[in-house]
Parts: sequence; C-alpha cells; structure tokens
Amino acid sequence: MATVRPFSSPPPINLVKRIAIAAVGLVILAIALSSCVTRVDAGHVGIKVKLAGDERGVDKSPTVQGWVFFNPLTEQIILFPTSVQNIVWTKDPHEGNARDSSITFSSQEGVNINADVGLSFHIEPTLAPKLYGRFRKSDLMDLANGYVRNAMRESFNMQASQMPVQEIYGAGKGKLVENVAKRMQEQLGPDGFVIDQLTINGALRLPENVANAINRAMEATQQAIQAENRVRQVRAEAEQAITQAEGQAKAARARAQGEADAKLITAKAEARSNLILKYSMTPSVLQYRALERWNGRLPVMNGGGAMPMLTFDASKLGKGGDDDEKKLLELLGQEEEMERKDAERAKAEQAEKADAAKAPSSAPSSSAPPAEQPKP
Repeated sequence: MATVRPFSSPPPINLVKRIAIAAVGLVILAIALSSCVTRVDAGHVGIKVKLAGDERGVDKSPTVQGWVFFNPLTEQIILFPTSVQNIVWTKDPHEGNARDSSITFSSQEGVNINADVGLSFHIEPTLAPKLYGRFRKSDLMDLANGYVRNAMRESFNMQASQMPVQEIYGAGKGKLVENVAKRMQEQLGPDGFVIDQLTINGALRLPENVANAINRAMEATQQAIQAENRVRQVRAEAEQAITQAEGQAKAARARAQGEADAKLITAKAEARSNLILKYSMTPSVLQYRALERWNGRLPVMNGGGAMPMLTFDASKLGKGGDDDEKKLLELLGQEEEMERKDAERAKAEQAEKADAAKAPSSAPSSSAPPAEQPKP
C-alpha cells in the first residue's frame, strides 16, 4: 500500500535575501579592491600622483616592480617605461616613420648634409618622476620624436659647424657622432635620459657637386699615396743595390788585401830565409855540402887541373867570421821570438773562448743554498 508524503516546505525568504546581499557585497568589495591595487611590470616604474590634499602632485619617489596599493579617490599610479627604446629617423618611408624624418645639419663651410640617424636610450628609474612631472607624458616615443629629436638636431648642427665637410664625409664621421652623443647626454641627462647608442645609418647625403669634388680629392690623395709608395720602393731598391755593391767592393778589397798580405808575408819569409842562408853559408859549410852531394866519381876530362865540386874560390863567398855568426844568431832569435808571440796569442784566444763557454754554466743559480754563516 503506497504511502503519501507531504511536499517539502520552501526555504525562508530571509535566508535568500541574506545570500543575495552577501553576493552583492562580495562583488562590490572585489570591484573596490581591484580599483585600489595595480601591478608594476618589469621594465617600468610606478609614479604616484596625488590628486588632492596639500601634497598633491607627482611623488618624487618612484615605485619599484610588484603589486601596489593606492587610494583611487586621491591617488593615481602612472606606469612609466625604463627599458631601452630604439628609434630611427630616416628618409626611407619603409623604415621608421612614413614621412621623411631624416636629420639635416650644416658643415663649417655651410654645406647641408642629410643623414639617417638611429638612437637607443632609456630612462634612469630614479629620475622618472621628474621627467613625468616636467612633460606629463609617459609615451617615450612621443618624447623622442619631439624633445629628444630637437636636442639631437641642435647637437649635430653645433658639432658639425666646427668641422669641414671633407672631414665629416671621411674619417671624421665617427668623431662627429661621438661628440654629438656626448653633448646630448650633457643636455638630456638631468631629465633622466641615458644615451646608450647613437649611429649614422648608411652613407651621408651631400649635394652632388660637393660629393663629386670630395671624391676627386680623395682619388688624387690615393694616387699621391701610391706614387709616394712607388718612390719609397724605388729608393729602397736603389739603397739595396748600393749596399750590395758596397758589400761586394768591400769583399773584393778584403780579398785583395788578404792576397797582398799573404804575398808580403811570403816575401818577408823568403827574404829572411835568404838572409839566414846567406849568413850561414861559410866556406866550410859549402865544402861540406859539396862533399855530401858528390857521388865519388871523378870527371873523365879535366882541363884546368882543379878538381870541380871539391875545390873552388871560397874567398868570393865570404869569410864566415864572427859578424856573420852574430847576424845569424840575431835572425834566429827573432824567428823564435815571433813564434813564441804567436803561440802566446793563440793560447790567449783559446783561454778567452773557454772562459766565455764556461760563463753561463758557472753563474750561481737562484736555488743554490746560502753560504753557511760562521758560528760566533
């Protein structure tokens, strides 16, 4: 048998109202909290601006990255970028702006020079509030195309007006860029700008007649340098030939001098030998030499009665007295003295070579132990 159950009663009306009121309160609280907190991302700083009160205005202390709570009724948080910004002012409509934004400046002669310029910069975080308080802008590209571009044009004109156009067009372009970047840093640095890099992109654009004149001057300079190099080469080759000829002449003179010295030494030796023979050839010596040479046979025919090679007129050869013996001893003594001096000279040279060879090995090394000190 089926049982009949009564229907459940609906929830009380007060409970539903309470739940609805709580949900609405949570939504209102979430909205209030979301309007009171913001997040400062990396590469930015938060600038707090007070909208009411005696201290209204820009707070000088920037807020670092992270979540920031503030009163939306009396305060405002401005996100200001501090990362590196890149901008190019060029004549090419496909790069940078659609219009011609290249930079034109004048040289020392008043020649107009047009160039495409690139700039990289960032903002010092501690000076970001000052920069925002001065311009009331947080768009750095807007500041770059206005304030920064005007400062750069002025710097280019100031620096280029002190340089001739040929120097700017040639090796002085790097110096110009360096001076302009330095002047821009001095001018924009107090506002918080930090110039990271300044470049001239591509070639400088000059009036056609000026460019042609500079190119002709550079070509003439290159030709002069090449001619000077050729002259130096010819001069070097001539000096080399002269040096070689002088060396050959010196070698020929040395050979001739050596040959003459050798002949002179030979002649002196022969003359000394002849003198020794002269003073040593006494009649008795000649008689002895003749007997040594004789083979013991007598000639078959002898017309003069005298026996040849055994008897001859010795009076014509000298008497062989004390004077000849004295001179002979002096000559022999001189020969011995010269031989002794030559031997001493050779011995001294050998000793010098031996000392020179022993000098490096006999030098005291730094690792040698110190000498033992005497005991007291």
